[in-house]
Amino acid sequence: MSKTAEPQSRPSTDPLFQPLRIKHVLFRNRFMSTSHACGLEDGGFPTERYQTYHEAKAQGGLALTMFGGSSNVAPDSPNIFRQLNVGTDEIIPHLQQFSERIHRAGATLMCQITHLGRRGDPYTQDWLSTIAPSPIRETLHRSFPKEMDEYDIDRVVKAYAAAALRCKEGGLDGIETLTGAHLLGQFLSPKTNKRTDRFGGSFENRCRFPLMVHQAIRKATGDDFLVGMRFTVDEGVDGELTADECIKMGQFFEQNGCVDFFNAIYGSMDTERGLAYENMPGMDSKIAPWVEPVGHFKRAVGVPVFHAARIADIHSARYAIAEGHLDMAGMTRAQIADPQMVTKLREGRESEIRPCVGATHCMSGYRPSCLHNPATGREITLPHIITRSKQAERRIVVVGGGPAGLEAARVCAERGHQVSLHEAAANLGGQVLLGTRGVWRRDLIGLIDWRAMELERLGVQVHTNSYMEAEDVIALQPDVVIVATGGMPDIDWIDGAVHCTTAWDIISGQIPARNEVLVFDGTGRHPAPQVATQIARDGKTVTFASIDGHLAAELTYAERIAWKRRLYEHKVTTLFDHRLVRVEPVGNRLAVTLANDATLDEQVVQTDQVVVEHGTVPMDDVYKALRGQARNAGVTNIDALLAVVPQPCTLNPEGTFELHRIGDAVSSRNIHAAIYDALRLCVAM
Repeated sequence: MSKTAEPQSRPSTDPLFQPLRIKHVLFRNRFMSTSHACGLEDGGFPTERYQTYHEAKAQGGLALTMFGGSSNVAPDSPNIFRQLNVGTDEIIPHLQQFSERIHRAGATLMCQITHLGRRGDPYTQDWLSTIAPSPIRETLHRSFPKEMDEYDIDRVVKAYAAAALRCKEGGLDGIETLTGAHLLGQFLSPKTNKRTDRFGGSFENRCRFPLMVHQAIRKATGDDFLVGMRFTVDEGVDGELTADECIKMGQFFEQNGCVDFFNAIYGSMDTERGLAYENMPGMDSKIAPWVEPVGHFKRAVGVPVFHAARIADIHSARYAIAEGHLDMAGMTRAQIADPQMVTKLREGRESEIRPCVGATHCMSGYRPSCLHNPATGREITLPHIITRSKQAERRIVVVGGGPAGLEAARVCAERGHQVSLHEAAANLGGQVLLGTRGVWRRDLIGLIDWRAMELERLGVQVHTNSYMEAEDVIALQPDVVIVATGGMPDIDWIDGAVHCTTAWDIISGQIPARNEVLVFDGTGRHPAPQVATQIARDGKTVTFASIDGHLAAELTYAERIAWKRRLYEHKVTTLFDHRLVRVEPVGNRLAVTLANDATLDEQVVQTDQVVVEHGTVPMDDVYKALRGQARNAGVTNIDALLAVVPQPCTLNPEGTFELHRIGDAVSSRNIHAAIYDALRLCVAM
């Protein structure tokens, strides 16, 4: 077990690099990654993929990496969002291997253990009823829980203690429990605890069960094992616990010797709105929104306080520590974006830190992958640090300056190749520039700006206003050509496409919106709700029709609630489960035929303008024109791509260069897919 990790060298004036001691454990700085369900577990256990994901952060210099968001202590707290199972001794060998790996990198390791209570699911795993202090349903997770009797309470107390002991035997430095909307928090809050026995009603009674849990944990693990609480400091607008009562509870647990630290959270997590705007705020929220309320709590208790909620940049973290609001800055998503963040800062390379833009892709079903760092979660096959190639100095031409092209150029330059990038438009960024015009999505520009700065640092020749024909590319005598030209809006399939406007046309301002507009969404991505919001904000009447059964079907819950809120605010009429059949003129208006996918009935809606979002079709003319002269005939070998090894180039022995296309030049996908294409192709060159 790590007890005396050496603090890193850094000017003593930087509060972020001051060591912190809690009992016998010395944390080398003030950076931490908080516990989360990263989606890399195997059968409920943290096997190699899970461990290497956290190891990358430890090697990158942080002091503490927490893991196992919502790790389950008992069978009636089921695995519903890819948690770990700390309710069995089978996890101990995995924890031992994990702790050795993290300690070897100089960091400390802790796990979050919990019981979901009513937040669980009665129809998964062992099909057991959920349990709670009172039989009150949580709308978000939908279960009707059983009211716990004292046998349940005794059983769960013992389960917590046994799970904590397993963590200690696994070599961890400590654990935290979770209040919030989980079982401990369900007892604490009068919103969810309506009991009239000794576990409900008064302040002391509502604290009784969490106190029993922590006393049992302390007895099982002893004083040489850190025990904390991820603790709500204010339940926010959806809750009943005020900041003052949360302070009183925190002081109560501290005075009873239950906790060595608090890991502070704000708000409620039993609704999508609470999750997206309070508990785990994203791009639609301001930076570090709860640092000051957490600081108010910290000044009232006597143990260290950790906190993470969109502390996305170094300046915010430094302010929070320097002003005494926090003792440890949880920069979980920032280190998903760049696990090397701490090392880069320590070495004076802050400008090289890949920024977290708050896109919440790491909270999607594809977690923990960052929107613009596809190596995260794939550490076994993809590197965070790009090394020089044995075939360095190849002449590589990248056509297209969107996310895919920029990443390809960056990675190839890091590999030591001679890279030039050619973008037809005046500015780098491609479709991302349209996305940044959305009211709450401006931070997306960070993923373009960072790459542009990296290309400048790496000496890549960047040419804008540079439209490339095949002969222009060939004239550069390339060894490799990477086509990242993106796509154009896909509307030609529509019967009456000539009467339609694309979402791009409206967002870019090339075509003005008319008074009454129907927006058709055929993707469930950002552009359709973005254009609908933009038009409605200008006072126009908007109907939003979608082929999907609900809004923003391809997006994360945080993105979905952000658009949903805006459509409600601007009184946009919504129509789901409808296909676009045809558009035809009727006088000076348009008649839009829509078919209901559930009933197959058709209806005709008249409007002034039809705006369509249906993804893109590849702009691949230059790629097609070059295929005949490419050694690989323009074929990207999928087996080599997946294995991250050099591409075979044997299909056309007469060819003079290697040719690939990536991103939307292949098919209509998202930013992560485009950047992932580029990284796994180019890191093998």
